[in-house]
Amino acid sequence: MVIATPLVAIFGLRNDFLVFIAGIALIHMLWASGLNLLYGFTGLIPLTYAGIAGISAYMTVHLVMRLGLSFWLALPIGSAAAALVGLLLSLPAIRLRGFYFALSGMVIQSAFTIAFVYFPAYTNGDTGIASVPRPTGFDGGAISSPYMECVLALFVIAAVAGIGLTMRSRFGRTLITIREDEDLARALGINVTLNRTAAFIISSFIAGLGGGLYAHYIGFASPRAFDVLISLNLWLMVAMGGRGTLVGPLLGALLLAPLPYLLVQYTWVKDVIYGVAIVLVTLFLPQGIYGFVLKRKART
Repeated sequence: MVIATPLVAIFGLRNDFLVFIAGIALIHMLWASGLNLLYGFTGLIPLTYAGIAGISAYMTVHLVMRLGLSFWLALPIGSAAAALVGLLLSLPAIRLRGFYFALSGMVIQSAFTIAFVYFPAYTNGDTGIASVPRPTGFDGGAISSPYMECVLALFVIAAVAGIGLTMRSRFGRTLITIREDEDLARALGINVTLNRTAAFIISSFIAGLGGGLYAHYIGFASPRAFDVLISLNLWLMVAMGGRGTLVGPLLGALLLAPLPYLLVQYTWVKDVIYGVAIVLVTLFLPQGIYGFVLKRKART
């Protein structure tokens, strides 16, 4: 973790709060990249995303705090379970298109939130689970900042690299074909449902990774951290940054994820910013900020 020292020196992240904000942004970058695989490259709007992340968060927390498993063993188990549950609940919706897929996802996400609140024996309800321990390092001690932020950065790099390689493969090109013209893809003999299902599994696993990391990074797991508003915020990050690109979701998360923490005393300002961002993206920047930049470069 020796890279942490120059990282801190370069970006001036000597304040603990700013380092924490950087960690939050990195987790949202991970989430946004995973969501982009479905929304940006496959053409689906998965509003179940936060709920899937929440499943992994709660499972990882329980495996660590109640069963005494190592975080690094609990995280892939929780992520795999989240991907499986998300897939089973969303499998009927994968056959739907556009608005109907998004609407079914919102209903499923609401069911997730209700389950998180009304099963207090497992989630501790709205009170949440506090004192969640940080992941441990090779020496058995909790990983402190800024080393933990470097670990989060490695997860983001691995996810983006994996998605980039996936989109260069035949499978990735198939997903783009489905996004551009589903009827044509079916006419070409492409199994649309199977390919969407595979994309959903990969995306859900990334959501699970982010969920487990989030709970153990902030030390708290609450239903409100994984409700439909979080799913909508993640969608906005991808849309605002530039869906269907590798850089766009990272940019959107970097711009929007810190706002709730930087404007904690002015929540109405945050809400206004999110509202304005939705209008701007919908009306003027449907391709997102990074997509707009690429379009301008292509013209010159």
